[in-house]
Amino acid sequence: MAITQTLSEGLKREFEVVITNNEINKLVDKKLVSIAKEATLPGFRPGKVPVSVVKNRFGKQILGEVVRESVDNATKETMEKNKLTPSSQPKIEIVSFEDGEDLKAKLSVEIMPEFEIPDLSALEIIKPVVKIGEKEINDSIDKIAKENLGTKEIKKDRAAKKGDTVVIDFIGKINDEPFEGGEAKGHNLKLGSNAFIPGFEDQLIGAFKGKTKSVKVTFPKNYQAKNLAGKEAVFETKINDIREDVEVTVNDDFAKTLGMDNLDALKKAVSEQISKQHEQMSREKAKRQILDKLAETVSFDLPETLEKEEYNNICKAMNPNSKPDSNQSETAVPEPDKGMSKEEKLDASEIAKRRVRLGLLLSEIGRKNNIKIEEEDTRNAMMREIQKYPGQEKQIMEYFKNNPEAQQQLSGPIFEDKIIDFILELAIVKEKTVTSENLYKEDEMNLKEEATKAKKSNKIVDKNKVKKMPKKKLNKS
Repeated sequence: MAITQTLSEGLKREFEVVITNNEINKLVDKKLVSIAKEATLPGFRPGKVPVSVVKNRFGKQILGEVVRESVDNATKETMEKNKLTPSSQPKIEIVSFEDGEDLKAKLSVEIMPEFEIPDLSALEIIKPVVKIGEKEINDSIDKIAKENLGTKEIKKDRAAKKGDTVVIDFIGKINDEPFEGGEAKGHNLKLGSNAFIPGFEDQLIGAFKGKTKSVKVTFPKNYQAKNLAGKEAVFETKINDIREDVEVTVNDDFAKTLGMDNLDALKKAVSEQISKQHEQMSREKAKRQILDKLAETVSFDLPETLEKEEYNNICKAMNPNSKPDSNQSETAVPEPDKGMSKEEKLDASEIAKRRVRLGLLLSEIGRKNNIKIEEEDTRNAMMREIQKYPGQEKQIMEYFKNNPEAQQQLSGPIFEDKIIDFILELAIVKEKTVTSENLYKEDEMNLKEEATKAKKSNKIVDKNKVKKMPKKKLNKS
């Protein structure tokens, strides 16, 4: 086998691989002899089948296996001898292979870029923190109380008003024909909740107990049931009862209805929950600062394959309604950015560069510091995911067991969180007291905001105006 490098350009490497006809024949003969010793064919005793018969019967299949194994071995040998770390799956293409001739192949691979990890202990991070006050706790409990309001029968016969809960029976018809899902009995509907089709609740305001009213509505054009979307309907609605809200007094008795011993226990539980939510958001803000600073600090070339793959993913998110060209053949490569403006494509490109650069950098930090995903980490993540689907636990568990890729998708965020935690331990973290409103302000970064940050960091990187940090060897843990 002869391996010759033919290209070294940026992160791209190409090699010519030649496997001689003699090498292939030797491997084929070796396999034929091995199979002949174990083969069981009609007319021959076990293990006594002539090699010529095995060759006649299985020759093409064995040749195919030998070629695949030889090509795989060539790829492995090339990576090891040249000490290459691929950033994506190497591609090998058979250029020529005729009977009696040498096999010639072309091996293409993109390698991981080389870069230095900055001194993480020099990162300065401002972590916003919120001091939970009595007012915030009381406001949260008041909100819980409003969500747990009871109802009582009205004392005197009067017309239903906004805020009342009416107990109704109804049957809906389109063109005098009942439709599926348009009937219910004893349904509790709070007037003004906008739980029903627009206009339905308004028409019940002023209705009296024991009366039946024809409620005429038009289903929205974007209604989820397409067979009803945009159609006019009439609901024959009987008002069985009219109820009004019962005022809730926040005291020990109320706390007990929520499973708490008393009001103090409820306040403590609410305080802990708020604290947990604030801490999660605080960490998220710190994480964004880390990513922003790293993106502006480290410069290196990006593997084209990874960048293109991420670009396509971002375009799909930015351009979800894009449809394939009806004139394209089934084998045509889809274009996720089709129909996007020049500015949108530029934004997607900048975001892709930022994400790939940060992904490679975080992975390298994890690798060099022996940060790993333990089996227990994945198992806990699976359990958290399963809890989101009550009643379907068994099916979700089976799904994860049978789909290793799904498990890997759970592992990615865990790995990233472990690396962020590691960086936070090393970095200079200063706490800054803020209000709850400021903590949750702009709590979600959309693609446009990310594009702005990406343009800034990529511009710094592209111009090599990189703010250097003192070099310091990381502790391995």
